Formats: sequence, C-alpha cells, structure tokens
Amino acid sequence: MRFSIYQESKRGGRKVNQDRMGYCYTRDTLLLVVCDGMGGHLNGEIAAQIAVQTIGALFQRDARPVLKDPRQFLEDAMLTAHIEIQRYRAGRGLPESPRTTAVACIVQRGVAYWAHAGDSRLYLIRDGGIQHVTRDHSQLEAMIQDGLLDQRDRADYPERNRLFNCLGAPAMPLVELADPVRLLPGDHLLLCSDGLWGAVPDSIIASAFRSNSVMRVVPELINYALMQAGARADNVSAVGMTWESDTSPEEERGAPTPGRSADAFTSTIQFPAQGKAGDHALSDDDIESAIADIRKAIAASHKAPPPKR
Repeated sequence: MRFSIYQESKRGGRKVNQDRMGYCYTRDTLLLVVCDGMGGHLNGEIAAQIAVQTIGALFQRDARPVLKDPRQFLEDAMLTAHIEIQRYRAGRGLPESPRTTAVACIVQRGVAYWAHAGDSRLYLIRDGGIQHVTRDHSQLEAMIQDGLLDQRDRADYPERNRLFNCLGAPAMPLVELADPVRLLPGDHLLLCSDGLWGAVPDSIIASAFRSNSVMRVVPELINYALMQAGARADNVSAVGMTWESDTSPEEERGAPTPGRSADAFTSTIQFPAQGKAGDHALSDDDIESAIADIRKAIAASHKAPPPKR
C-alpha cells in the first residue's frame, strides 16, 4: 500500500481533551479511528481511550496481514469497545458509564470500509468534492431526515448536540456500516470529531484538499476550526489520509517489499502495559469474553417480544 497520513488533536477552549484517535497498519491493511468522549457524562475521555485501544488491539490481533471480513471486524470491534466501557463502569462501581462517539475505517486491497456510532464523521473527498459523508446519529439529523427541520436551521437548533447513539450507553449501540468504496489515486479520507466539522463548512473541508497535501490540510483545518469557534472551541481532532496505490513501488516492479513482513505492525495508538495500575489493558481473554457478551446480548434482543403500542 502507498498512502500519506497525518493526525492532530487540540484541546480548544475546554479544560480536558476528551478526543482520542490513531491509526494502525500492516503491510496490506490500514485502520483509522477517531473517538470523541462525551463531555456530558463522567470520564468521557476514558471511554474514548478504551474504545480506541480496544479497536486497535483487535486490529493488531486479527490483521495477519489482512482482515478476513473488514465489515464484520468493524462491527465486532465497536461492540467490543462498548462492552469494555461497561466493564470499566462495573469494575469501579460508577453510577453510569462514560460514553463516546466513534468512527473507524479499514482500507484493504484498495477498498475503504467504515462504520460509526454518534456524530464523529468520515469524509471521502474526490476531485475536490465530497463523495461520501457519514450521517450523524443526532436528534437534529433525524429531524432533518424526517422533513421536520430545514438544513438552514441547523446552526440555531438548541439541542443540535443531543445524540441518540454512542458507545457506553445502557443500550447496545447501533453500529452503522457504510457500503464499501474502491479508492482511486488521489482520494482523501478525513475522520474528525465534531469540534472540526461543527465549525468548518463542508465546502471549506472539500476545497482544502484540492491543492495541498494532507500534512498541511489537517493542521490548517484544525486551526481554522479553533479560530472560528473562538474561546468556547470544542476539542478538535482529525486523522487524514491520501490514497496513492494498493501496491508499493517495489511490488509494481515485481520485487517483494523489503523489510516489511506479513506480521509487521505499526501504530500511533499507545497500548498500556499489562497490569499497570490505573490503565485499561486488554488481554486475549478480555477480548474473547467481551465478544461472547456481545453475542449473548444480540441473541437476547432477537428473542425479546416486540414492544406494545
């Protein structure tokens, strides 16, 4: 694979940065993830941290060097993160779980797969225009989709940040999976928290990629968002990637890629040492137990009688 990638996060006007993000890749597969801890709930940054680490740990375990089913991986990884957040609450006797939004993307064999829960977004930008963008799981977006509110009223809606879907809530989250998209050389993927897209119009996000590299675009968009939002700016985080090719220069010449085995793994996600006090570290047993809990919850929901009207 050949791609350019850049990530950055800034605290803005908040006391704590509750955003977490990162990317991981093997020789043949790339993971991008952004999580935004929900400030209205206790320890939102911990929920975001658990989610990023859980998704990254599963990727490290399963991408050998490719994932068997990227869509299934994304759904399982997000639901596992949800269960791990619930375990954190139970293990510490908290009155409620911390919560976070999440958006994650897998790029494998030149195809992008993505999923999200909440209002952290993914943009696919091609030829200077937005090809795809995730739909926020918010009350505002639902009202717009149902024709109850006009797009022009978006900025003035008093509860525009109210979400009906996230990781860590009492109910199992909806993990919305997008249809896979084959990437073309020059395509850009941008994953970001609402601190960015809430302050920067989509037209500016798209135009920023027309003539600049991702290493310049991401910090420029973040700084622009902070300037537009002013003293009350939210945390602003983004991971940007520009796709070049599904093969390396050596592979195009018919030679094996030197120095990168099938098991090589690179990550910007910081995984805590096992057993370190105060950290959340996932063992294989933790992951398997969480997946088992997910399957039980899904099976129980299928057996439950329909609600009475």
